[in-house]
Amino acid sequence: MLPSVASLRVRGRRGQGAGSASVLTADGFLLTSAHVVEGADQAEATFTDGADVTADVIGRDPLSDLAVLRARGAVPPPVTLGDAGRLKVGQLVVALGNPLGLAGSVTAGIVSALGRSLPTKAGRVVDEVIQTDAALNPGNSGGVLADSRGRMVGVNTAVAGVGLGLAVPINETTRGLIATLMRHGRVRRAWLGIAGGQAPLPPALAAKVGRRSGLRVAQVVEGSPAERAGLRRGDVVLSVDGQRIDTSTAIQRLMVEHAIGRRLEVTVWRNGALVDVVAVPRELTDA
Repeated sequence: MLPSVASLRVRGRRGQGAGSASVLTADGFLLTSAHVVEGADQAEATFTDGADVTADVIGRDPLSDLAVLRARGAVPPPVTLGDAGRLKVGQLVVALGNPLGLAGSVTAGIVSALGRSLPTKAGRVVDEVIQTDAALNPGNSGGVLADSRGRMVGVNTAVAGVGLGLAVPINETTRGLIATLMRHGRVRRAWLGIAGGQAPLPPALAAKVGRRSGLRVAQVVEGSPAERAGLRRGDVVLSVDGQRIDTSTAIQRLMVEHAIGRRLEVTVWRNGALVDVVAVPRELTDA
């Protein structure tokens, strides 16, 4: 796998940077972290055999911290993708990348936690992040986290502290995001326009719905689909489109492309009663 992991040199509007990338396809698609190529249109990829190739940034998704590039020349064979959903705490993993400019570096460790959430600059979180004690250093971002069978199960994305690293998982969801970036250069998401936190339900309601918590709305954005649907601050959201909701992340998972423009039924607890409203999410934009 190591020959298929490149060192990236990035030059963009924000100055120079470095990171790592892996070969996704034989025809030159590379995978890295979105923050590695932020503000850049191109990068120079160097492989362990000394080969250099210019790669164009095809698409990036800051909300998942994933990006794809397309090399202009020949690349080594692609890495083998695994499934992070099969990982277990305590399992051996290996981080491959370009820390501190040392191309071809390998560090080993174990999975120390699963299901972490990683906040992004875009104000959302990446779900199901892998936490590992494999040493990660500046330049590792965008590199490969591999299991003991040499399958890529994550994209190293951050150094969270001494002896602690995080990786975006390779799973069904992120495979879909990567494929979308390869085809369209961006990922479309829906937007509802509420913010809040988990809140306990009254005992009688908890017994009725079979769970103990919901999402208490702390803010409804002015002019948002949520406001137009009649959602209010203080509502406790129980479900959206039939899916149980008790955290902001649970709503975020539903705000995918096919939700844009769809009528979604939202069930809330308001003033001692269950209330149903219909919201129509809009496409999330940088604005």
